[in-house]
Amino acid sequence: MDDWVKTIDSKFGYYIAGFTDGEGSFNISIKKREDYKNQWKLTASFNISQRDRVILALIKKILGCGTLRERSDGVVYYEVTNIKSLHERIVPFFKRFRFLSANKKRNFLIFKKIVEIMAHNEHLTKDGLRKALRLREILNEGRGRKRKYQLSDVYKEGSSETIRKTPQNAGKI
Repeated sequence: MDDWVKTIDSKFGYYIAGFTDGEGSFNISIKKREDYKNQWKLTASFNISQRDRVILALIKKILGCGTLRERSDGVVYYEVTNIKSLHERIVPFFKRFRFLSANKKRNFLIFKKIVEIMAHNEHLTKDGLRKALRLREILNEGRGRKRKYQLSDVYKEGSSETIRKTPQNAGKI
């Protein structure tokens, strides 16, 4: 465990974990980019939204990374998208201060695997991108939100790059 995580007062650490359990999210987005070698940009993000800027500013200070943004409706976002910060600050923090809800635990473990892939630049290869996108397919499942790009958009049906959800491949994620 990173030394900086050990210095965090447990009452603040568990408060942040509980707050994140209810109000936070781990996301992976993908955007079509013609100027990228593989034509896709993968972005990992951790965020918490709330109307109380003071609490989010405290969380930002304790975690030592990220940004605060305010929407026009008064909702404030604490967001971390920098891979180094996600890998060296956010992941170690939530490895120490764990979630209680099964859903958040599951999503964090999937997110952690994708951040690992990205931190080692494996997502810049075809196999690494494929692995990250397979994991993304199961991240935040059941939230009723339609993604703009699916795995099938990156790996078109009928091409040699097609990934099919088959029973023999299901356990290989």
